[in-house]
Amino acid sequence: MKIMKRIVVLSGAGMSAESGLSTFRDSGGLWEGYDVMEVASPQGWANKPELVLAFYNQRRAQLLTSKPNAAHQALAAFERESDIAMDIITQNVDDLHERAGSQNVLHLHGELLKARSSVDPELVYPWNKDMVLGDFCEKGSQLRPHIVWFGEEVPMIPKAAERVGLSDAMIIVGTSLQVYPAASLIDFLPSQAPVYYIDPAPSLGHAVNRTKNLKVVAQTATEGIPTVLQHIKKRQACSCLPF
Repeated sequence: MKIMKRIVVLSGAGMSAESGLSTFRDSGGLWEGYDVMEVASPQGWANKPELVLAFYNQRRAQLLTSKPNAAHQALAAFERESDIAMDIITQNVDDLHERAGSQNVLHLHGELLKARSSVDPELVYPWNKDMVLGDFCEKGSQLRPHIVWFGEEVPMIPKAAERVGLSDAMIIVGTSLQVYPAASLIDFLPSQAPVYYIDPAPSLGHAVNRTKNLKVVAQTATEGIPTVLQHIKKRQACSCLPF
């Protein structure tokens, strides 16, 4: 394997779960009791905007009391201290990567601490308080959560694919990569680039399973990220080590 110059990390809900953030797939999660299509779709927004706003207000409040965990911190420290460039592509809508100190973070599914115009998606505002009906953008339209809902296009996919294509290795953590279009990103990775898949109970989606140079690390994010980063450091120092 050649010396790495750039690594891309794809993180999912399992990464943030260790900071106490629930996901809609968790049996005791914050989404339990909600019909996903009622709170995370354009149809739900049109039918019950108050419910949608209340749902995201709850999630935002939870995020503001949460902190980056050891996995977030390890990635940020590696970025600061290593001569390997690092891009983070996250499916998470929290800001824990940024709060840990990571500089190059791309959010596929939007950001919870932002609001945007319901008529002009280019009008995006920082937002760290409750959002209510009557909060308007500068064009006079209702603000909505800056979240990519089910049924909406994922506008950051092309930029994410470009970053993956420039990488020498990929770390997948906290996601089984079974949901598209995010699952398609691995197809843009150079064919000989290694993929490190971190999950305490690995369940490989088709996109990951067909990867040639795959190393499965059956650990949680806070355990697995340091394990993989330490291996990469050793591999950089001694190219005789297998990936």
